[in-house]
Amino acid sequence: MPPTPSLPTRDKPPSLREQALAALCTAEPSAKVAAAHALWERWRALGPDDEAAWSTKTAIEPDPAMPLPGRPPRPELVPPQAVAQRSPFTRDGLAALLHAIAHIEFNAIDLALDALWRFPGLPLDYYRQWLQVAHEEATHFGLLRDLLRELGHGYGDFPAHNGLWEMCVKTQHDPLARMALVPRTLEARGLDATPLIQARLRQVTAREVKHEAQRAVEILDIILRDEIGHVAVGNRWYGWLCAQQGIEPLSHYRRLAREHAAPRLRPPFNDEARRAAGFSQPELDALLDP
Repeated sequence: MPPTPSLPTRDKPPSLREQALAALCTAEPSAKVAAAHALWERWRALGPDDEAAWSTKTAIEPDPAMPLPGRPPRPELVPPQAVAQRSPFTRDGLAALLHAIAHIEFNAIDLALDALWRFPGLPLDYYRQWLQVAHEEATHFGLLRDLLRELGHGYGDFPAHNGLWEMCVKTQHDPLARMALVPRTLEARGLDATPLIQARLRQVTAREVKHEAQRAVEILDIILRDEIGHVAVGNRWYGWLCAQQGIEPLSHYRRLAREHAAPRLRPPFNDEARRAAGFSQPELDALLDP
């Protein structure tokens, strides 16, 4: 097991962004979740006098000896096409489906922490909002991990893919590309997919998994509610960065999607959730362009 990263001894406490990097480099899932929640609690305890604690203008260099991000030895990471189809109508099938969603939420903790520490010089609200996202993603992962345990499984028991983090790496030098292609593209797909997954889970009637399937629907209600807010954070800062640079958002998004080989989004789209997350009607119309 890789060591939990530690920050150097100093008179001044580490900044919140430095702590976010340390949490990102933490491999053990429970420890990463605890670090994200602790970071949130530290910030809330600061109250309005939090500006100095962020070190917003400071570029932070990660320790090259530490993994980025920290990950447990399992799950095995495989190409997306190698991840088996998941049916919720058996105990193991439901566990595999929940594991896939838990893996997305675990990655989402890392995505929020990375957005938080990596990019200096942005407004304070940017860092505050991404910290809230990390805290909520950690909550989602915890709920799904507990339900997996009820099914006799744990996080790491099934293969998973690395698509979310791969896009994080592609956009690591440009916060505008990051906002465009991670929260507004990859994570926004969850707004479309979640109601479809819930509809399938509601069809589960087998006594051995009915309770867990119903609980999964309830957890997905929480996730969908929060993910609308998370995608809205990406939309807010994408729009802000475009305005700062004098860029037309819709055409620039198309260019970024081509440049970074973002996956093509396919219907059906959850227009109601996407509108709530801040997508404009022209952006929704563009999803249907050939």
